[in-house]
Formats: sequence, structure tokens, C-alpha cells
Amino acid sequence: MVRTALRVILDAEPDLEVAGEASTGAEAVSVVRELRPDVVLMDVRMPEVDGIRATERILAPAPEPAPRVLVVTTFENDAYVYDALRAGAAGFLLKRAAAEDLVAAVRVVARSDSLLYPAALRGLAAAYARHRPAAAPAWVARLTEREAEVLRLMATGLTNAEIARRMGVGPATVKTHVAAVLAKTGTRDRTQAVIAAYESGFISPSGPRG
Repeated sequence: MVRTALRVILDAEPDLEVAGEASTGAEAVSVVRELRPDVVLMDVRMPEVDGIRATERILAPAPEPAPRVLVVTTFENDAYVYDALRAGAAGFLLKRAAAEDLVAAVRVVARSDSLLYPAALRGLAAAYARHRPAAAPAWVARLTEREAEVLRLMATGLTNAEIARRMGVGPATVKTHVAAVLAKTGTRDRTQAVIAAYESGFISPSGPRG
């Protein structure tokens, strides 16, 4: 019933097409590999293989171009959500979200943006981050001052254009800094970079440091 409702909502949009659907995590991996969709709506609680493991299998090794995984969840403070984001999901959406919010979320991740809710992600990091090292990882010292500033602003949920205005630089410059941050942190996208910043202690839930 839920999948049928999602299909009706998404297929009603002229720029969106539902390529396929799956009832289990294992089936989701097979369907994604066969159909190569741009966006995957993934429930974190799936039969046989849960949404976290399914996300990991879909993204690693990632096909080219890699699909964007959008987690659909009941509770935003669920440890499953945090683990799915660590596994590479581009963001999450609550099952109670309005139809227009669902459509907007799919479009956001389809254009390679991350669907970050800064307050929720900060709370998730505070509750579930389990890998904070005793010492800062090497990548922290490799960040330039500008890259560090960009990473902190990314954690607040700002877009590249908003970061550019805040820093007084051009969007292309910010895009270059973001790419450098991803390379130095060894992360796939903005969501994973922000999680790495929390787990390293570079940013703490109570405020930035480093």
C-alpha cells in the first residue's frame, strides 16, 4: 500500500518516473543494479536485508553514476537513520511527510544535493556517533582555513550558493572547496562529510571546534 501510494504521487509529476519497486532489501539491490535509477527511496526497516545493508551494497562498489539513496523513516531520531547516512544515504524523509515534500526531496537528491536537516543530524550525531577517535584524524590538519570554514557551513545545511554569499566568494570557488573537503575526508558527499566532521570531533553537537 505504501509503495503504491508513493508510485501514484511520483508518477503524477511530469519530470519524474518510477522505474521499479522492491519488497525486500535484497530485491532492492537487484532491482537497482538492473534498472540503474537516479534516486532510490529506501525504507530502513526492510525484510531479509535491512535498508542500511541494502544501501551499502548499492553504493559499494558504486556503479557509475551512483544512484542517490533517500531514506524513508518513521522516526527522525532513529539509530537506523544515522547508520543509513553513514552508509552513504544522501538524506532522509519522514513517512508522514506531505506529498509535495516527498516530490521536492526526490528532486533535491536527484540534482546531487544532500537533504540535510542540521538540527536532526546534530542530534543523531550526539546520540549515535560511536567512532570518535582520541585524537583528530590526519585529514583535519590537511584542511585549509577556507575548507574548514566551508565544512562548518555545510554542517549548518547551507547550499553552495548560500555559503558563497556568507563567505563573499563565487559559487565556483565554494564548489572547489567542497570537492577538496570530500577528497580529504574520503567521503562520497556532503552528508558523509558532515558525519565525518562530527565523528572526528572537528564539529561537536554543542558547537564547532578545530
